[in-house]
Amino acid sequence: MELIPLILLILICAALLMGYPVAYTLAGISILFALVCIPFGIFDPSLFKSIPLRIFGIMDNMTLLAVPLFIFMGTILEKSGIAAKMLSNMAAAFRNIKGGLSISIIIVGAMLAASTGIVGATVVTMGLISLPILINQGYEKSFSSGLVASTGTLGQIIPPSIALVLLGDVMSNAYQRAQNDMRAENDIGFFPQQTVTVGDLFVGAIVPGIMMCVGYLIYTIYKNGINSNLKDYSNEKSIQKIELLKTLALPISLIILVLGSIFAGVATPTEASAIGAFGALIIAFINGKINFKFLRETSEKTAIVSTMIFTILIGASIFSLIFRGVGGDELINLIFSSIPGGPLTALIFVLMVIFLLGFILDFIEICYVIVPLIAPPLLVMGFDPVWLAILFAIILQTSFLTPPFGFSLFYLRGVADESIKTTEIYSGVVPFILIQLLVLLIVLIFPIFIL
Repeated sequence: MELIPLILLILICAALLMGYPVAYTLAGISILFALVCIPFGIFDPSLFKSIPLRIFGIMDNMTLLAVPLFIFMGTILEKSGIAAKMLSNMAAAFRNIKGGLSISIIIVGAMLAASTGIVGATVVTMGLISLPILINQGYEKSFSSGLVASTGTLGQIIPPSIALVLLGDVMSNAYQRAQNDMRAENDIGFFPQQTVTVGDLFVGAIVPGIMMCVGYLIYTIYKNGINSNLKDYSNEKSIQKIELLKTLALPISLIILVLGSIFAGVATPTEASAIGAFGALIIAFINGKINFKFLRETSEKTAIVSTMIFTILIGASIFSLIFRGVGGDELINLIFSSIPGGPLTALIFVLMVIFLLGFILDFIEICYVIVPLIAPPLLVMGFDPVWLAILFAIILQTSFLTPPFGFSLFYLRGVADESIKTTEIYSGVVPFILIQLLVLLIVLIFPIFIL
C-alpha cells in the first residue's frame, strides 16, 4: 500500500518533465488518480468535499494577501527606474576601487532584495544594465554572469521575500499539524498550540542573508585581485555624496518602514506589505513615473504573477489532500523511520533531496508540494520551525541557480548578449552556489545565527 502514493508522485514528476503546466498537473493528475483508486477502496470519495473548503481557505488567508502586495511593490520599484539609478550612482561611488562595479552590484542587489523581494526583476534589471559594462571593463564572462544571476537571488532570503511569505504559511500549517500529531500520539487533552509567523521568518533570515552578501563580497574581491585585465575607471565622472544620498534615501526609507514595522511589532507582514506598496507608489510619484499607463502595466504584471502563484497553491493543496488520502503519510513516515542515524541524519537527507529537486522544480512547487509532506515529521522530531524554515529557504535559493532549470539562469539567458555562452553562465554560478551551501552548513551547525 505504501507504493500507491509513490506512484502518484512518479506520475506527477513525469508530467512536469514533459512540460505540462504545474498547477493543472498537480490538480488534474491527482484527481484522476483518486478516481482510479476509488473502486479499489484505496481512496475515500468523501474527501473530495474538502477541496472547495481548501480553496476558500486559501482565498481567506490574510497572510497570503502579502504576496500580491509585495509583488506590486517590487514591480513599481522595478519599472520606476530606481534600480538603474541606484546601480549607476553606486558604481560611480566605488570608481576608485579596483573592481568597484562588481562590489556595487552586490550592495545594490542586496538593497533591491530588501525592497522588492522579486528575483526575476532583479536579475533582468542587473543583466540589462550591468552585464555589458562588466564585460567591457575586463571581467570574465563566466564570473560576470554568475555575479549578476546570484546577486539577483538574494531576494529569496533577504526579507521581505515572497519565498519567506509562502514558507511562513506552509510552516505555520505544518507546525499546527505536527502539534496535533504529538497530542494524538501522547493522548494529551487540550493544550495551547504555539504558532510560527512570517514575521518570525523575516527576523530569522536577516543574519543568513548578511552572511551570504559577505560571502559574495569576499569571493568578488578575491576575483578582482587576481584579474589583471580590469580597466582603470578612476578617471570616470565622480558623484557627489548628496546625489548618492538622494538616490539611496527613498529605497532605504522604504526598507526601514516595511521591515521596521514588522520587527517592532507595529504591523503584521500583510499590513507592512500594504505600507510598502503605498510607499513604492510615492517613490514612483516623486520620480515622475506615475500615470495611467504605468499603473496599468504594474497592475497587470502583479495580477499575472499572483495568479500563477495562487493557481499553483490551489493545485498543490488538491495534490496534498489526495496524496494523504491514498496513504502518503504512511509512506513519508516509513521513509523517515528507515533512515539510520536519528533526526539530524533525516534532516540532512531532506535538505539533500530538496537541493536535488531544485535542479528540476521551481521553488514554489517545492514549497507547496514537498515541504508540507516532509515538514511535519521533522517538526515532530523536535526541530525548531523557524530554524527549519530558514534552512529550507536557503536551500530553495540554490534552486534558482542550479542548472539546467534554474530560473535565474533563464532570466539572465534571456537578456544576456549572444556572445556569452550558456555554459559560461552555468560555470559562473557554481562558486556562488558553494557560498550558499557554506552559509547553509554554518547555520545548520550553529542555529543561534537564526534563532
